[in-house]
Amino acid sequence: KQGLLPLTQHALAVIAVTGYHDYEGIATDPGERERIVRDLGDNRVLILRNHGLLTVGRSVAEAFVWMYRAERACRMQLAFQQSGAEPAEIPQEVQRVTIERNRIANSPEGHRPIGRKEWPALLRKLDRVNPGYAS
Repeated sequence: KQGLLPLTQHALAVIAVTGYHDYEGIATDPGERERIVRDLGDNRVLILRNHGLLTVGRSVAEAFVWMYRAERACRMQLAFQQSGAEPAEIPQEVQRVTIERNRIANSPEGHRPIGRKEWPALLRKLDRVNPGYAS
């Protein structure tokens, strides 16, 4: 119900580009497509409540990196919640500024094109770990 909480720097980066879509059952209703598009809006991450994550990007690399970041933020939140510890709250103003800076930095006009460095590095790692994956 709470969605992704502003518990970590990772979460704040993802929150800046996240929308939510309520679960509607098995996605066989063509009308749900329009609702998913509406709920995604200009975001890169869509949390499909009671289902999972959906990410988009200007490239496969960007979509993958957003999935990695969103999944990591969710795992961190889940681990934290399972620990039972009290969160060290990030002040509201720090949250607001951090989310806005992330939104600007990760925009098409921003200074950091998502996936441009990460994707080639991940492919190099995959080549080392499993050289035959592409055949």
